Amino acid sequence: MNTTDKKLLLKLARESIKTYFKGTKPSLEKVKHLSEKRGVFVTLHDKDEDLRGCIGFPMPVYSLNTAIVEAARSAAFHDPRFPPLEENELEKIDIEISVLTVPQEIKVSHPNEYLDKIKIGEDGLIIQGPLGSGLLLPQVATENNFNAETFLNCLCQKAGMGFNCWKELDNKISKFQAIVFNEKEID
Repeated sequence: MNTTDKKLLLKLARESIKTYFKGTKPSLEKVKHLSEKRGVFVTLHDKDEDLRGCIGFPMPVYSLNTAIVEAARSAAFHDPRFPPLEENELEKIDIEISVLTVPQEIKVSHPNEYLDKIKIGEDGLIIQGPLGSGLLLPQVATENNFNAETFLNCLCQKAGMGFNCWKELDNKISKFQAIVFNEKEID
């Protein structure tokens, strides 16, 4: 993905939030060429770089341009961990976009094999099991200096499952990669 397209997607994400306050829809005209179905997450950080919202779609169910609109609005207004964004906060947030590859299940015969199959800084993780599911983006591990085992434990915690649930082979773990970019890096 080139820098021009990254800029366009960041502008679309910001415009999606801005138009929500007005009850209108953002224009997709400048990004209609970005219509390949992709998984995507939009993350909002406040001026102190604290998380302010993060919502997305791990699977490629929407075209990239539509997914950006939906994820940006959901991160701003529907992340259950935070109150809805207020209009005066909009200029104080930094938007980050993660465009995902299709998740692939990590096949193992013993749980410890996961530790060698996860590349910190490259792989994001998804766990799915009978008791819940959860996702952590690749940048979470590097931002928090996680090793593979800590990353897996935190994934289980995010899913609301037992801390070591990744050791239970009836829980499926998949990995994906992401192109990650934000407004601070690209202006």
